[in-house]
Order: sequence, then C-alpha cells, then structure tokens
Amino acid sequence: MRDALDLNTVRVYAAVVDEQSFVGASRLLGMPSSNVSRYVAALERTLGVRLLERSTRHLRMTEAGRLLYERAKPLLDALLSTQEALGAAQRELRGPLKMCMPTEAPRLLAPILAEFCSLHPGIELECDTRMTGLEALREDVDLSIVFHRGQQEDSAFITRELATLPSIVVAAPSLLARTGLPRQVRELKALPCITTLSALKGQPWQFLDASGRIVKVPVRSRYRVNSGELAVAGARQGIGFAIVAAHPCQEDLAAGRLQEVTLDLCPAPLQLLGAYSHRHSVTRRVRALLELIQLRLAGAGGPSTGPEPSGAV
Repeated sequence: MRDALDLNTVRVYAAVVDEQSFVGASRLLGMPSSNVSRYVAALERTLGVRLLERSTRHLRMTEAGRLLYERAKPLLDALLSTQEALGAAQRELRGPLKMCMPTEAPRLLAPILAEFCSLHPGIELECDTRMTGLEALREDVDLSIVFHRGQQEDSAFITRELATLPSIVVAAPSLLARTGLPRQVRELKALPCITTLSALKGQPWQFLDASGRIVKVPVRSRYRVNSGELAVAGARQGIGFAIVAAHPCQEDLAAGRLQEVTLDLCPAPLQLLGAYSHRHSVTRRVRALLELIQLRLAGAGGPSTGPEPSGAV
C-alpha cells in the first residue's frame, strides 16, 4: 500500500509550479531552497512518478505533475481560504486594495466601488483607469477588471467571471442598403466590419455554434477601436457592421439608427472578468469586492445604465 500523501509536500510542490522555480518557492514559503527540493523529491518517491522536468533554465511539469497540480491547487486554495476566513471571521476588512480597469468600466462599476468602500471604512482603495489588461497585474496591482469575448487563453493569472453581457450584430440602414442584409456569418468575410485593437488581439469575430463552441470568422476592417462607444458611433455612420453588447444599443435600435442583423450563429457574449495574480492567493479584500460586483450584476444581463464597455466589438 502506498504511503498517504503529505499535504505539506503537495503545498510545496504547488508553490514551485506557481513560482516556476525552487528559489522562488523558497522565498514564498520562507524555507531554504534545499528543503523545497527535498519535499518535491519525497513527493515524487511517494507517488512513484516524476512530477517535474528540470533544466538549467526551465522547469516544466510532466503529465503526472500537471494532473496533480490541477487537482490539488483548488483544494489547497480552498483550505487556505477557509483558514483565512475562520481566522478573520471577527475582523473587519481593512488595508489597501489596488485595482485597474478600462476607462469605460467606471460607468458600470463606480456605484459598486463606492458602495464597497462605504460598507468597509477600513479599505484604502486605489483604482487606476490608465493601466488595463492582465499585464497590469505585474505592476503590483491586486485586481484587474477586463472585458473579453470568446475563449480565454491560457494565462499565468486567475480570472473570475463577474457578468455576461449578451451581444448582437448591428448595422446602419444606409450600410444595409448598399450591402444587402447578410443571413450567414460567412457573408461577413466580404463586408466592411468594425473590429477592436486589443480585446480579440487581432483575431476574427467570434460566434457560438449550437453546441456552444467558438466559431471564428475573419472579417475586413478599416475602423479599429478599443471603445464600444466608438464602435457604435462608427456603426451609426455606416462605416461597418459591429458586434456590440445588446443593452446599450436599445435606444439606437428603437430610433432606427441601427438595425439588428440576425445571422445563423449567435455572437459570443461579452464577459466582464476580474483577474488576479496566480502567484498569490486572493485576499479577503479582493474576494469581497468580487462577490459584491457579482451580486449587484447578477441577473442584469448587462449594465442597467451607461454605454457599451471598452473592447466590446
């Protein structure tokens, strides 16, 4: 019979993977790197498999190592979260919370941030709209709010979905008079479209098939923007077709300035995500803010007021 797993050795192994080095794990855990190596070696002996492939420059998980990490990491995080919650159950939230978001996001989230700070007077909130995206997390930012459409790429960061905003394809009547009304997504390949500079990283438009899988459709664009408001303005002028969140377009649709284009596939919805670093467990402050955002946006199907979020095309 195999020896029982030592939870502490699994925790050390997860730290090595998170930090991508034994030295980094030793700093994170506050123990000598030689001890870290011994813990990982002991774990490999217990399991009878190699977990890591080491070289002078790289550290890579084996298939067995990846399986262990993917199964154990959520359990370790849950235990740490439980320990933190039990130990701090009687303490109020306090301390700094540094976050960033796109310039249009405050129209949606400002009331929620203000409510959060009102509920927790001990919180010192810093919110920067000049830094955006996941890379901002490398700048000592606790939380980054991002908008995303389609399948998420593998990342060294953790993302948590806060809201899903249903999307539609729209066009101006003047454009439809010139191009005709497309019925199939493949027809968009030959039509003028409005695309984003960053949210899709130059990728094609994204739709969902009947099974919920992403279908990418390459489109042509001479109008590329990082703002939903700019995308809608361009669509009104007949510059091109646009994928936008449905709610902010209702006034334009009702007034006839835009027309919804119903195709054989549905546009992938726009997701509001909260992202934080994979290297550090999420703090109670960040977790409480994310839970409040989810609560306030739950069932809304999108923002109740304000314009289209950034990167929504």
